Amino acid sequence: MSKNIFCVIILMTSAATSHSAQAGNPYIGHWALTLPNGGPGWLGVTLEKGALDAAILWGGGSVKPVNSVKVEGDRLVITRVQVELRGANKGKKITETITAILSGDKLKLVTVKARPDGSKFGRAGFSGKRTPPLPPKPDLSKARYGKPITLFNSKNLDGWKLTNPNNANGWIVEDGVLVNRPTQPEGQPHVSYGNLRTVREFEDFKLKFEVNVPAKSNSGVYLRGIYELQVLDSYGKPLDSHNMGAIYSRITPSVSAEKPAGQWQSLDVTLLDRHVTVVLNGKTIIDNEPVLGCTGGALWSDPMRPGPLYLQGNHGAASFRNIVITPILKE
Repeated sequence: MSKNIFCVIILMTSAATSHSAQAGNPYIGHWALTLPNGGPGWLGVTLEKGALDAAILWGGGSVKPVNSVKVEGDRLVITRVQVELRGANKGKKITETITAILSGDKLKLVTVKARPDGSKFGRAGFSGKRTPPLPPKPDLSKARYGKPITLFNSKNLDGWKLTNPNNANGWIVEDGVLVNRPTQPEGQPHVSYGNLRTVREFEDFKLKFEVNVPAKSNSGVYLRGIYELQVLDSYGKPLDSHNMGAIYSRITPSVSAEKPAGQWQSLDVTLLDRHVTVVLNGKTIIDNEPVLGCTGGALWSDPMRPGPLYLQGNHGAASFRNIVITPILKE
């Protein structure tokens, strides 16, 4: 037997073993979560070198690895250890245990936290639903486009609304530009500013817009209301999944293409079949990469649901113009 044929057999056997292991563990996959407070989350369970691994998104922030994951009987048991940043347990190391039971394509989950002394608190139930497997990378050359839609008319906020009408509105139109100024009055209580979303909702599309980010500022553009395209003054920083043009905490740009703060920057984004391509200032920084699930701040966790374009308004100042979306037609 030749060495090449032997290697092929080994690879085929390894792939078959891995497939068999995944097929034998129904918890492996991606799960759209509805958290105890009703907000969106995400859980990914994988098989890495014969052992289970997992990462979780809990509402806001980034996707983070868990400390341990295992199957006990018919249950999936996940533990996370975190240092509380606020409240009565501030500064304490808290261990959270999440237990999941599978029924069909749905999870019934319970979370409970424990203090260093072993006392438990924060018990709550929530739910999850299996996300359909990612389709293959789409052939963008074969995509068929509808008519371009100008989302911002350069005059007013027609066609837009706050995601939460109870928040303060920092959005105004100045000289044909959509501007967000979430200013905080000195010496007064913190003001919660709102995110701005389109009234219309979309499936797959090509999006083009220009953005101007002040120094040290932070904003974002949510594709379909669930995937944050990061908008940040990150000029000169090392590549990171939190930099300008990244899919926040999920996809790191392959190259740096951002301009210094205070300059207009162009973005051309294609979202098709849960794969995303990002062109920043004429350079492709994300090339048809899969998005495994929602990002922090999503409106919901279901990646199959149409959604709006929404602009993050509760962080820092930013200005937008020439916002045009072109739907991708389905067969």
